[in-house]
Amino acid sequence: MMINVKIQPYPRQVNITLWHCLYHSYTRSKIPSNEHATTHHPQLYLSRSFPSQSLRETRPKIMKPPISISPSSSPSVLRKARLSPYLFTLLAFILFVTVLYGEDFMCMFNQELQLGSVSTWLLSTAERKSGEAGSLPFAIGKTEEGCDIFRGRWVRDKSTRPHYEESDCPYIQPQLTCQEHGRPDKEYQFWRWQPDGCNLPSFNATLMLETLRGKKMMFVGDSLNRGQFVSMVCLLQSAIPEGAKSMETFGSLTVFTAKDYNATIEFYWAPFLLESNSDDAVVHRISDRIVRKGSINTHGKHWKGADMMVFNTYLWWMTGLTMKVLKGSFDDEVKDVVELSTEDAYRMGMNSMLRWAQMNMDPKKTRVFFVSMSPSHGKSIDWGGEPGGNCYNETTMIEDPNYWGSDCRKSVMRVIGEVFSKTKVPITLLNITQLSSYRRDAHTSIYKKQWNPLTAEQLANPASYADCVHWCLPGLQDTWNELLFTKLFYP
Repeated sequence: MMINVKIQPYPRQVNITLWHCLYHSYTRSKIPSNEHATTHHPQLYLSRSFPSQSLRETRPKIMKPPISISPSSSPSVLRKARLSPYLFTLLAFILFVTVLYGEDFMCMFNQELQLGSVSTWLLSTAERKSGEAGSLPFAIGKTEEGCDIFRGRWVRDKSTRPHYEESDCPYIQPQLTCQEHGRPDKEYQFWRWQPDGCNLPSFNATLMLETLRGKKMMFVGDSLNRGQFVSMVCLLQSAIPEGAKSMETFGSLTVFTAKDYNATIEFYWAPFLLESNSDDAVVHRISDRIVRKGSINTHGKHWKGADMMVFNTYLWWMTGLTMKVLKGSFDDEVKDVVELSTEDAYRMGMNSMLRWAQMNMDPKKTRVFFVSMSPSHGKSIDWGGEPGGNCYNETTMIEDPNYWGSDCRKSVMRVIGEVFSKTKVPITLLNITQLSSYRRDAHTSIYKKQWNPLTAEQLANPASYADCVHWCLPGLQDTWNELLFTKLFYP
């Protein structure tokens, strides 16, 4: 079995320190020796998450005494000063380090990415081109200039939230009906996302249904994307008369039909998007996961004809530091399986998705969205809680605006940015990661249907079986669809 080993660069904090050492060396060569004892630069000792200014802005300005040159100074003296071997060595070392750690220096200057704000760091290709190519399909307006709808805060709003009652939407799976399964509080339902400097338009079910008339909207991905699909159905179904709507499942495909509109909203189970050994819509709990290279059409043939596509894929790739990739077929007697770094395997999946979209989605008539990673809250120590805890019994959100959990790999977020920035395929990123990271309170936890009987040990320790991956409905995923609504109609 071949294993491709990817050597990771030194931690960014080490590289930042390197930069500071270089900077100190440079400034020392410019400051008289009697100033070394009194000059102190506290700004240089940056924390891991540094401010949103560039290093150029945060670097302290050093007041230098004027250089006096006597008339007797010869040109050769000045030339020697300019060609100081110390300065030459310093510049050569800076060049060497820049080449060696170029990727990390790029990360340093892309600081917004470190906080998960890919929407700031990366304008999605579709919206970047919209000003040049005219309005995007289905757009009826635009978001206020300079407004990043993915950056903001949660505001308690009991007057307009929730959008619907759990008991009023019969399409929610029992894995997501937290109230039905005994959750004692409802506080998680009363929060509205408020972007900085602007407002989200109100979700309009009638507008959405009229836009979908004679069309197909499809969600493709894992169970988290299925949760967003169900949320969209719940947001729309109350505007459709009884008898004029239905939900059916055909293997990996689930179809909600709004008969009067001749419209469908569909979900297709494909946790890797590519073909894998986890593709069974019911029996897919496989620890030794394998994904097949170049197999996007295995599932993609079922996606054709969609007018709006909403992709997601992340959680199933997180099997460790590497991912098994099949080069041949699952039917081969002897299988050619290699191991790639998770990032390289994920990049392969992203590129396959974009190639499929390029070949099958008309950018003049259709829209493609990609939902970034959904955070889990399986380690309470991430937010300063007790060791061994998780989202169980959490009823308040995380208030630290810079919080980023250990479950969300920034290296994978960077892959999304890299791949999307290079593609010519119009695709809109729904960056739900940071805003969802605060919501440790919104998971299903223990308040869901349990498919297997709980043991005495589990009952004695509820945190041991709490689901800190999926989200209660109504709840957080309704906000994801408000953001989708905004990007669809007001890009």
